[in-house]
Amino acid sequence: MPTVDDVIVRKATQEDRAKCEQWPVWSAEPSEFDWEYTQTETCLIIEGKATVVDSDDPKKSVTFESGDLVIFPNGLSCKWIITETIKKYYSFD
Repeated sequence: MPTVDDVIVRKATQEDRAKCEQWPVWSAEPSEFDWEYTQTETCLIIEGKATVVDSDDPKKSVTFESGDLVIFPNGLSCKWIITETIKKYYSFD
C-alpha cells in the first residue's frame, strides 16, 4: 500500500506547465477531507498550499504549493489539509 513517502513533489518545468495547462482545473477553499486515490493523479499547483497526511501513519505528511508538480500514487489513502485556497491542473492515469 503506498504512503505519502511515495508522493512525488518537484518544481514544475516549462515543459510540465505546457502539458498541464491542457488539463481540467480543480480548486478548493481552506478545508480538510479524507481521500483515497483509485488512480494515479498528476497535478500542477497553480496557486495555494496544502498538506497531505498519511491515513495509516499521521506522523507522515507532504506539503506542496504553487509551482509544484505533484504525483499521487494509486492506492494512497490520505487526508488533505488545504491551508491556502488551492487551484490545480490535474490528470488521472
